[in-house]
Amino acid sequence: MAAAVCLGFCALPAFAQEPKANCKNPKTQMEMNICSQRDFDAADKALNAQYQTTRKAMKNWDTDSSADLKGAEDALVKAQRAWVAYRDAQCISFGFQAHGGSMEPMLISGCQADLTRKRTAELKELTEAMGN
Repeated sequence: MAAAVCLGFCALPAFAQEPKANCKNPKTQMEMNICSQRDFDAADKALNAQYQTTRKAMKNWDTDSSADLKGAEDALVKAQRAWVAYRDAQCISFGFQAHGGSMEPMLISGCQADLTRKRTAELKELTEAMGN
């Protein structure tokens, strides 16, 4: 009995692993979904790095500004939270083209990746405009 329990638990990590996917030439819908999610994950990682840079620039602006010009960092945080909510809602809406189908996850994560790359560029532009 103990051996059977051990075999059951020892097999768990195999179930937790993501299936392999050839993202250079995906052929199945599962591969396309996985690759689309990986693309979004990479875009989101780049966004988060740029957001931290932009937030630091806004914080520096607040530090160097007179009292009546402060609030740049708070405005950025508020805008980013609203933007994330917009992106996610917009992309869920976009996914309804294949709602309930195997393509829906790919449509959603592809939309998220696209909007995220655009937002990253906007944040970079904002950072540059703030003199950083």
